[in-house]
Amino acid sequence: MKILVTGAGGQVGLDLIRRLIAAGDEVIGSDIAERPACELSAAELAWRRLDVTDAAAVRGLVEELQPEVIFHLAALLSARGERSPQLAYAVNQGGTFHVLEAARQCEVRQVIFTSTIAVFGPGLASPVVDDVPLHPTTMYGVTKVAGELLGDYYRRRYGLDFRAVRFPGLLSAGLPGGGSSDYAPLMFIEGLRRGAYEAFCRPDTTIPMMYMPDGIRALFELSRAPQGRLSRSVYNIAAFSPTAQEIADAAARVIPGARFTFSSDPVRQAILDSWPQALDDAQARRDWGWAPRFDLDGMAAALVPEVHELLRAHPGLDITH
Repeated sequence: MKILVTGAGGQVGLDLIRRLIAAGDEVIGSDIAERPACELSAAELAWRRLDVTDAAAVRGLVEELQPEVIFHLAALLSARGERSPQLAYAVNQGGTFHVLEAARQCEVRQVIFTSTIAVFGPGLASPVVDDVPLHPTTMYGVTKVAGELLGDYYRRRYGLDFRAVRFPGLLSAGLPGGGSSDYAPLMFIEGLRRGAYEAFCRPDTTIPMMYMPDGIRALFELSRAPQGRLSRSVYNIAAFSPTAQEIADAAARVIPGARFTFSSDPVRQAILDSWPQALDDAQARRDWGWAPRFDLDGMAAALVPEVHELLRAHPGLDITH
């Protein structure tokens, strides 16, 4: 099938595209940035520049391509969104509305939306179930709540097949994109590159985490699940919930000699403390058979060779923490 991916240059995009191409789909990646360097040829992956804040551009591209499915990934993440809340609103809120409207107008069959644990607010008992009051403390979380509600409105009002997952913090060998959970992948990247890393959170900081291949598989499997099996539009998904110290210990086990310390940044720590420590994903498991394949140590062992490859490909890597 023909699939359009927005925000395809971000942390999730290329890994998702590889999975879709492997399944035989025709994929068009789009982003405000230029096509990123990757092993995929132009014949395998078409690329279009797209600013999702431009409603006419979104409508024009969807009308031209006529995709059956849109994976809407374009967003500003939590920490970057707090530095530029107006831009986060324009990208996350406006961009999602423009994608949904274009899907309605051009009769796109399905939209898959990436939501987040940032939709939750402080004070919730863990594990947090799918249906709780949503009182996020960041513009990222506010706009993702609105995206969930908009998508469900389009499902009920116009019959659009809208589906979403609430991602935990994602760990991968991709470059961190400005999320508050970036301390976790940076432990592996900087642990291998410099032999040390000072995390911007307390060692007891605990949020749900997931290895990227599980996250990609969740998106793929949810998209393919029979609609009749789904009892809702938006699903929690979960894997493991380690403390930051436990992530550091797992990284130290696979990166001998690496040292990890902690220096809590007040702004990012406040965001992390507002998120739940664990998610209940029973409905995703029941409805479409979701189950993670990686625990913390399995993730750590698999991630190290991927980070080695990242560092070989980008010897002058510049990471702003």
